[in-house]
Amino acid sequence: MEFKNAMIASKKLGVVIVLFNSSDIIAECLERLYASHDAQLKIVLVDNNSTDNTCDVVRDWASGRLPFSNPENSPLGHGEAVIPKPLPLEEYQLADGRNLTTKLSLLHSPVNGGFGYAVNCGLKSLLTDQEIDLFWVLNPDCVPHPEAANAYLKRASGGGFGLMTGLTVYYERPDKIQTFGGRVGRWTATCRQISSGLSPQTTSAPEADTVDFVTGANLVVTRQFIEKIGLMAEDYFLYYEEVDWAFRRKEFPILLAPEALVYHHGGTSIGSASVTRRASPFANYFNFRNRIRFAGRHLRASLPFVYLFAIAKAVQLLLKGAPSEAWAIFCGVFNLQPPREVSRRITDKSARQFAFGRID
Repeated sequence: MEFKNAMIASKKLGVVIVLFNSSDIIAECLERLYASHDAQLKIVLVDNNSTDNTCDVVRDWASGRLPFSNPENSPLGHGEAVIPKPLPLEEYQLADGRNLTTKLSLLHSPVNGGFGYAVNCGLKSLLTDQEIDLFWVLNPDCVPHPEAANAYLKRASGGGFGLMTGLTVYYERPDKIQTFGGRVGRWTATCRQISSGLSPQTTSAPEADTVDFVTGANLVVTRQFIEKIGLMAEDYFLYYEEVDWAFRRKEFPILLAPEALVYHHGGTSIGSASVTRRASPFANYFNFRNRIRFAGRHLRASLPFVYLFAIAKAVQLLLKGAPSEAWAIFCGVFNLQPPREVSRRITDKSARQFAFGRID
């Protein structure tokens, strides 16, 4: 396949945000997105069948019924809402197949099909708009700087790439980098975030050709990439979707946009590890299960070492007095029925099929 340098001249950027029980974080994300400078955004919120009042929060925020004030610990400063309300909001069911006509749309999925499934639903909706050649996948617990969208558009204007990311820092510790892209250990299939924990003021961007993948919390993908490579894999449910996508990219380069700054809480709904907490059993189960799945597709020669590393990690957690986390790893690695701490988080029968396959 010959790679052609597709120019991206449009100032229009499609944004996909996957929601699941995101009521406490989505308003700040939307407020800051709408404050983006010199960028036309078309935003699709895909609600993955939330069980809380996430959709009501979106409606109340857009209408102005929910007065918004930035949290006191916001890295962008405390203060009142910066965007006048009300704002047009279009809602539709996944099966409707309607063209999106407003800047903000809320797509209701009848089932929690996982991260890749929901991202793909949003991308399919935005792909019908032929004026959009660039798509931003953003987590609801991310707060973009007002210049981030325009920085992505400027960096993308020359084309010649498939996936891109910016500088993602911790929301709670904006003086520390969360990720500047990632690398995958070829023997263990573990993912390492580049420059994690370093100061954004004194750390330079890595060379793009040394980056294996970009974070699914904050990534940009081109229309050309989707048309040539395809959408995200949907059978991971969560974790490793973006890594798998990047390993399928063939000749499409990764691009970095250091000026695109995003603040990320990280793991707010699934208990991912952060600077202040250990990964939950729920996060461990899917992380290690999907590591095996990913290695089986892209690093087959390393599979025995991937298994050994995972078992060693489970033993380490057990010795540290974390038996639930250790058992979750073991169940994920050997594709056993998930522990109760994991399975009880997903109660809907259809969602359990997406997450675990057939379980009793």
